[in-house]
Amino acid sequence: MLKDEEVLKILKESEALLEGHFLLSSGLHSPKYIQCAKLLQYPDKATLVCQALAEKLKHLKIEVVIGPAMGGIIVAYEMAKSLKARAIFAEREGQKMALRRGLMIKEGEKVLLVEDVVTTGGSILEVANLVKEMKGEIVSLASLIDRQKNQELNLPLVSLLKIKAVTYDKEDCPLCKRNLPLIKPGSKDQKETRKA
Repeated sequence: MLKDEEVLKILKESEALLEGHFLLSSGLHSPKYIQCAKLLQYPDKATLVCQALAEKLKHLKIEVVIGPAMGGIIVAYEMAKSLKARAIFAEREGQKMALRRGLMIKEGEKVLLVEDVVTTGGSILEVANLVKEMKGEIVSLASLIDRQKNQELNLPLVSLLKIKAVTYDKEDCPLCKRNLPLIKPGSKDQKETRKA
């Protein structure tokens, strides 16, 4: 089992823990950003952290592991490998999460929802709604990093590491008031979105 300081060391070694002025997908601003893609680009590290998280869930009879594209794809795959389950992912179709490419959840299948980082839980809740629509049975939620400010999810969340989330509404953001460049990280090129 990995200790918190070991997980932090892996995040720092892979340059996945960033500091600056970031625009999160929730619209909030934060001085810290976890870019798990930088960690997950290393298969040995991805396997190590996902196995450690899977260890916490091995007592559950999980049949399917699902994560939202993009952040949850590798995590779902690695977790499913460790749990001897099937791995699938949901992706956006218009404004809604959907299963595409012939992927499906059978009625009554025991499903684990995974994400790389949970801040507001918006993406994982969308996937949870999709699983419920397909009549799958959600047995747990899991994320490598839990940085929720408040417990906003109505389902239990198992994480490898909990990091205190400091976030601000843009109107009250001290980083904006200091005119620090605002960066919108994510799957597209990291760009400065504006000067505050």
